[in-house]
Amino acid sequence: MLAIDRLIMHFDQGLRTLFAPARTVRGMPGEDLPEPALTEDERHLAGALMRVNHAGEVCAQALYQGQAMTAREPRIQTALEKAAWDETEHLAWCERRIAALGGRKSVLNPLWYGASLAVGAAAGALGDQWNLGFLAETERQVERHLERHLARLPREDAKSQAVLQQMKLDERGHADTARALGGAPLPLPVTLAMKLGSKVMTKTAFWV
Repeated sequence: MLAIDRLIMHFDQGLRTLFAPARTVRGMPGEDLPEPALTEDERHLAGALMRVNHAGEVCAQALYQGQAMTAREPRIQTALEKAAWDETEHLAWCERRIAALGGRKSVLNPLWYGASLAVGAAAGALGDQWNLGFLAETERQVERHLERHLARLPREDAKSQAVLQQMKLDERGHADTARALGGAPLPLPVTLAMKLGSKVMTKTAFWV
């Protein structure tokens, strides 16, 4: 694929991520479970948590698209684009849960997307070893974030829990793939900076 074609593809994907309903090929986890009977406070909490997860998937889309644009090897580009597609499915699942819970998406999603795209492109420009290391560390942190949200979700909300459990499995698979392809461990200051950036996003998206 020519560089200009790839750039157009990523631009189109960005517009779809922000402004179009996300698509999924796989069935939504927990879709056969009954909608839980939640109190107003529980529904508000679950909706806010799913909004945070949706914003995180917007960030993931942008990160992987940025990384794929600057990755050097075709096999690395393919792995990143595969991860981005899985995140598109996660977007669709989170959108559906937000709607079912009567919630809303973060109004700052364009900001999250633009910042993450720039970070992803910079990571890719450093070389494929660090690019993959960044992917592995991102997914490791996302997996831990999902574990915390699973613990916070109302016990009765099995539908949201099913979505997050499948997302967690997918993120772990992305991290394993990145390490198998040669991803290097990141320096401690980089991982700490990533955690700080993630904390800012999650705290803000919970409310806005």
